[in-house]
Amino acid sequence: MYSKDTITLAIVDDHPMILEGLKSLFQIESKYQLFFFTKGEALLDFIQENKVDVVLLDMVLNDGNGLDFCKGIKQKSPQTVVVGLSNQEERSIIFRFLEYGGNGYILKNADAKEIVSCVEKAINGELALSREVQEIMLKQQALVVELPRLTKREKQVLQAISNGMTSAEIAEKLFISVITVETHRRNLLQKFKAKNMFELVKIATENKLI
Repeated sequence: MYSKDTITLAIVDDHPMILEGLKSLFQIESKYQLFFFTKGEALLDFIQENKVDVVLLDMVLNDGNGLDFCKGIKQKSPQTVVVGLSNQEERSIIFRFLEYGGNGYILKNADAKEIVSCVEKAINGELALSREVQEIMLKQQALVVELPRLTKREKQVLQAISNGMTSAEIAEKLFISVITVETHRRNLLQKFKAKNMFELVKIATENKLI
């Protein structure tokens, strides 16, 4: 993304030890011109007057939160690459950060090599997520299902299916026809976007519906 030799990197963190660690990490790379801030507002003021290529931004600062500062940076300087650096592992925060224009997200327990690698990926226009963040996103994504609204009868049929009952047994138990049971089965598969009854029961169990 940047063809020039020097890349302006601003690091925003209110923990002196972390700032020192990141300073020594990026000083090794001669292509970076470094600026350090302990407050988000100070960075926003700096960006108003100076061109910044990349910001490495802590999510929790004394004068505000990283989500708002990410939004502010992008409003003032849309071309600036913003990478979150945080202890916060919540998927919702990561998503919101990316929605606000963030170009990457790194957990603070990532090793030095991974931090540098993620920043370089972001500079090159890639979405830069540290390995652990990628795992969080994938793992949680698999569990998030749009839960449909079920009628009382559908809940009864679903419970009976999970107990291994056949359509004939369900029909007899609920005093309805086998055709009606089959209709409920089809509707449940559709509602849960499940391929078969096994997947249907698995989704329902994972989401504590049965």
